[in-house]
Amino acid sequence: MTGFPDMQVLLDDVLLKDDGAIFHWTLIGTNTGPVGTRRAVRITASKYGKLAANGLIADSQGRFDAVEYRRQLGAGSPLEPNETIKTR
Repeated sequence: MTGFPDMQVLLDDVLLKDDGAIFHWTLIGTNTGPVGTRRAVRITASKYGKLAANGLIADSQGRFDAVEYRRQLGAGSPLEPNETIKTR
């Protein structure tokens, strides 16, 4: 977050599933942090959250186009498109 001090994350849609939810969102920001490229970024992504019995998110996986993200930063990319990023 330090790299994108003006970051906005916009919730585009939520789809409920039997055991969780899929969140579609858009990240907008300018990479002006300490080692920033000064380039604007706008990426869309999705995140699936599996719910535990207590109603909290037990596990989640996110997906975004890492190649497009790095292209917008001007960084190139050794990553594959639509790489899955696992978070907890």
